[in-house]
Amino acid sequence: MVRLPQLALNLTRPVLLVLALIVLLSSPAPAQSQADRDHAFVRIHVLDLLENEARLPLPVQQRREALLAYYGNVENGLLFVGTGRAEALVTRLAEAAADGLKPEDYPTTQLAALVAALPDTDLRSQAVIELHLAAAFLQYASDLKVGRFLPAQIDPDFFLAERQIDQSAALAGLASASDLSVFVDSYEPPAPDYQALKVLLADYRSIAARGGWPSVPMGETLKPGMTDDRVVALRERLDVTDPGISPPENPAFYDSHLEDRVRRFQTRMGLDVDGAIGPATYAALNAPVEERIDSIIVSMERWRWMPDDLGVKHIIVNIAGFELRLYENGAEADRMNVVVGKPFTRTPVFSDEIEYLEINPYWNVPASIIFGEMLPELQSNPASLASRGFEAVRGGQVYDLRQVDWSAYTRNNFPFTIRQKPGADNALGRVKFMLPNTHDIYLHDSPARSLYDRSVRAFSHGCIRLSRPLDLIPEVLTAGDISGWDRAKVNQVLATGERTIVTMATKLPVHITYLTAWSDDGVPNFRADIYEHDKKLLAALDGRAVSW
Repeated sequence: MVRLPQLALNLTRPVLLVLALIVLLSSPAPAQSQADRDHAFVRIHVLDLLENEARLPLPVQQRREALLAYYGNVENGLLFVGTGRAEALVTRLAEAAADGLKPEDYPTTQLAALVAALPDTDLRSQAVIELHLAAAFLQYASDLKVGRFLPAQIDPDFFLAERQIDQSAALAGLASASDLSVFVDSYEPPAPDYQALKVLLADYRSIAARGGWPSVPMGETLKPGMTDDRVVALRERLDVTDPGISPPENPAFYDSHLEDRVRRFQTRMGLDVDGAIGPATYAALNAPVEERIDSIIVSMERWRWMPDDLGVKHIIVNIAGFELRLYENGAEADRMNVVVGKPFTRTPVFSDEIEYLEINPYWNVPASIIFGEMLPELQSNPASLASRGFEAVRGGQVYDLRQVDWSAYTRNNFPFTIRQKPGADNALGRVKFMLPNTHDIYLHDSPARSLYDRSVRAFSHGCIRLSRPLDLIPEVLTAGDISGWDRAKVNQVLATGERTIVTMATKLPVHITYLTAWSDDGVPNFRADIYEHDKKLLAALDGRAVSW
């Protein structure tokens, strides 16, 4: 018989004596089978370990309270020993890579060895194995449901609510589940986007198993109509992720069909869609498949950080994708390009709700912009700022910028707020969508229209600029249960030039996230890691300490 390192049994505590009496004396005739008696004693050992042993393995110790609550209930049986679930759990953990997790984090090999040893171990050792398996199940369910790290531990720009699984509910649910793997599936994020990424991960791992894709030799820009040996390599590279028709008569000729394939590739990578193979497209074509897999894995992790309930109607802003999407009843209702914060004035990641809209808004200039950019111009040329609609406010009184001696003021004694009046030059454009938050981030229009056509759109001070804000007004108000606002009414209110506030009857959830990989109806999309958030998360995942 195999014996694990022994932990002394202490049956002096009343709860264990009562449990033993209930288990061994209350069963009707015929007497319990030996297996039933053994399992009852394994439960007694489990309780003794949880109540009295100070040197429990860390994963068990961290979950001691939930485990004690489950096993301390006399109506609850063992979860793994003698139930068939032990083997099923090990099998599921061995497949953890399918969800972008690591089998070795649980750790599957050691658990498999313990399960294999179960028939030859004493009852005390079986109790130890039961607790190892229960702790591994809880860790896996948590990793799958809410992620392996608290977002703020990885990056200070992530402001997402801490989430935890209900461990007691997880144990009770497993006890009544007919299929362990199906039950564990219920802990995956419910968003269809997550499931699409899971499929994408399998596809790209399959590509990696076949050796990845060939590289395209660097050189001068390849353009349609050219004949070049590199065009052959380009075809071979695209054949891996976007197979074309049968080879043309001259594979080295850059024909119109190949141009279409290149344009599709550029669209999926968020590049300038020009059909030419310049430096950015070369880099995207030659990025190794492992890099794409990493993008998928970290994007799946970030979906675990998102709330389960995004809202029947909600907005998702993907910073890395420079895009806003509006959803209604699970279906995409609209999408548009956005401008996000520069790498040194990053848009933070958080969730909030639109509470009201401000049409023909004032722009209250943040202090960081006043002292970081505006004060020198106030002191040297206030007339220029005044001509663009800026004014000063102090104690409710409004001042013309040209009437103030700005040389008398510094950051330390500055008594004014600076705002820009509604108008064509207003930095917020014609509307802002307010989701009051500590980051002072909101969605708004902008007069700088040319920026929305660029492939990389990180130009703001952190707020999110919308490419079609006027289209969004009636959509948001309808989602907020405000009726009567069509585009004609929007135009009518805009024409007045008067500041107008419309308060939502129902707040609209907004989720600002950062995803460098996603799938649109099976079409893979990848984006650059503009803020290096992926880099930080990958480093954390690679260095995650295993506590077993």
